[in-house]
Amino acid sequence: MAWIGFLLAGCVALEHIGIMVLEMFYWTSPVGMKAFNLTPEIAMASQTLAANQGLYNGFLAAGLIWALISGKSDVRLFFLCCVIVAGIFGAATAKPSILFVQALPAALALAASLVRSKI
Repeated sequence: MAWIGFLLAGCVALEHIGIMVLEMFYWTSPVGMKAFNLTPEIAMASQTLAANQGLYNGFLAAGLIWALISGKSDVRLFFLCCVIVAGIFGAATAKPSILFVQALPAALALAASLVRSKI
């Protein structure tokens, strides 16, 4: 069962790399504006804020990747909790669907990481 938590945490890391790329490099492109439902005016006005947000998502991904490479389960649990908190906050303050896109995958990875096989 431990491998499922490892695999799900890897998926969460990849998701955050994708979010980082969208926010930092494609925010004002048609792809970024469609992904975040933005008008060109709003995208241009918020580009710097989005790049900063993207950097934080990159840090979350880096922490998860570090945890997976090093095998440090406590670090993995910490960064999964960070993603969950960020997802809950984003859902409460920005867009409710963030709860399902960001927090839920991290919560599943956290739950699977905490389950210990008794076999």
